Amino acid sequence: MNNFTYIRATSVKDAVNRAVADDNAMFIGGGTNLVDRLKAFLDEPSQLIDISRLQMQSIEKMANGSLRIGALVTNTALADHADIRRNYPILTRAILSGASQQIRNMATVGGNLLQRTRCPYYYDTAFLCNKRAPGSGCAAATGINRMHAILGASDQCVAVHPSDMCVALAALDAVVEVEGSQGKRQIPFVDFHRLPENTPQRDSNLTPGELISAVILPPVSFAKSGVYLKLRDRTSYSFALISVAAALELAGEKIKDVRLALGGVAHKPWRATAAEKFLIGKSADIATFTQAADIALQGAKPLADNGYKIELTKRAIRRALKVSAQGGGIV
Repeated sequence: MNNFTYIRATSVKDAVNRAVADDNAMFIGGGTNLVDRLKAFLDEPSQLIDISRLQMQSIEKMANGSLRIGALVTNTALADHADIRRNYPILTRAILSGASQQIRNMATVGGNLLQRTRCPYYYDTAFLCNKRAPGSGCAAATGINRMHAILGASDQCVAVHPSDMCVALAALDAVVEVEGSQGKRQIPFVDFHRLPENTPQRDSNLTPGELISAVILPPVSFAKSGVYLKLRDRTSYSFALISVAAALELAGEKIKDVRLALGGVAHKPWRATAAEKFLIGKSADIATFTQAADIALQGAKPLADNGYKIELTKRAIRRALKVSAQGGGIV
């Protein structure tokens, strides 16, 4: 680990100004992912800017019915919050399916959005990785890649985004509020993370020095029917092979509105918009859900070891949509 300075920010503006002044500075909140990367020599910042004591730890109702979640709210506090459990249970289920209780107690909302892939080739500096060293190559593309992407990948990177929370946020039409040297701006959640293309080292569309200040959840009435289904190698403390966040609103037997997002399949939480458009106005039955699943996986390009993900994802989509149509709950 290289030598670095440690500075405790006194305000959001102070944190942003310090980051803008030093291109190699990094923010640290809960540190549940960053510290691991520091120990593995994946990040070598010149300074760490501690934002953990800034006033971004509240969950507040907004005038338009949205819920504003401070970037430093812990995963545990968010999952246990009464308004989240009541109106966005899909988010609670997603959070509780990830990590351990100890990690959730420390991990923050903003940090969850910015956690980096758990691709073993990224973490092992003996292997080539364009995300770690741009232009060096992607060892995962021809290596052991059963956990890797089937949608939206490029020849530069086939890693997947590791978050459970972010899949639920993508399905809920969340908005990310950020603050930088040019002031505040809001980024729709579906536009926050990036596909690898030719710049896999960039995970998000944040500009240098920008800091996440909050995540905003709009009032989606049918989010109460939301389902989060996570399939993994073991039940405890394991990243998703694939995951599905789904919520349906019915008008009689027809689908009035729908949200569908996938995890474990792409470099970012994958919003299945084409499948959503297909579902609206259709009957809420298994035949419709089967067609929607096929649409969601159009364009999937499996690697040598992860072809199983296509059929597994389709089955998970059908299951999640069926349970949501029945009112939601645990699957």
